[in-house]
Amino acid sequence: MIYKSLKEICEMALEGQIPFWKVIQRDDCTERNVEESESFEQMRAMYRAMKHADEAYTGTRKSTSGMVGGDGKRLEQYVAEGKAMSGPFVGKVMERAVKMAESNACMRRIVAAPTAGSCGVLPAVLLTYADQIDADEDKIVEALYTAAGIGQIIAHRASISGASGGCQAEIGSASAMAAGALVHLQGGSNEEICSGVAISLKSLLGLTCDPIGGLVEVPCVKRNVIGAVNAVTAADMVMAGVVSVIPADEVIDVMGEIGNEMPKKYKETAEGGLATTPTAMEIAKKIPH
Repeated sequence: MIYKSLKEICEMALEGQIPFWKVIQRDDCTERNVEESESFEQMRAMYRAMKHADEAYTGTRKSTSGMVGGDGKRLEQYVAEGKAMSGPFVGKVMERAVKMAESNACMRRIVAAPTAGSCGVLPAVLLTYADQIDADEDKIVEALYTAAGIGQIIAHRASISGASGGCQAEIGSASAMAAGALVHLQGGSNEEICSGVAISLKSLLGLTCDPIGGLVEVPCVKRNVIGAVNAVTAADMVMAGVVSVIPADEVIDVMGEIGNEMPKKYKETAEGGLATTPTAMEIAKKIPH
């Protein structure tokens, strides 16, 4: 990886007179010794895998624990009936985020973006944008490069692992990636992409990883919704002209600092937080192992 910060990516883009996403693609080509066309088609295949995972959702499957399954279908019906107070776009984002996260819990094929536990965030916003705004598939693939570059920087400067940095490192990272991707799709500048990252990640700083029974189900699935919707609101704020006071790289560094200082019981151990509530403890006893 030739860049260590979002600021460096922006500087490289400016120097080479290329867009943010192109810096990421060229780095991928250099690192894996592939042509730009091959890299682009591989990223396209990633997007189509997300699309297929969404289309393959049936709503009939339940996770082994029985805690997860069917909520995506409930949301689908609710949104289709025009009842969603958040409107059709955000309603569809919510629906897709749940469907993808449920598919992960039910051992279906998903795309970790950046992790399996946060797999619903990025697909939810990109697939819905493609449907609602009728975006060209190539443009969505460009947005995936943008998201990938953001994820690389977060992984390098902080963490994308719940076991290392809490859920802020998983859902927070995914939300930041999705926000940056949305700003790109809306025609935002490189600086605006970074503001989207900063605003979305700031909103989820300190989020604990406290799964019931140690399974990536509760509260993980519903947190994918929060991450996805947070990305949409962050992107909208940026496109309205709102600028993050704290630069994105500094926000990422703070996320890493918080993750390092977060007690172990709040980092995927199921020894604290929601996982140790009386109800969660009772549920955990009944989960088959």
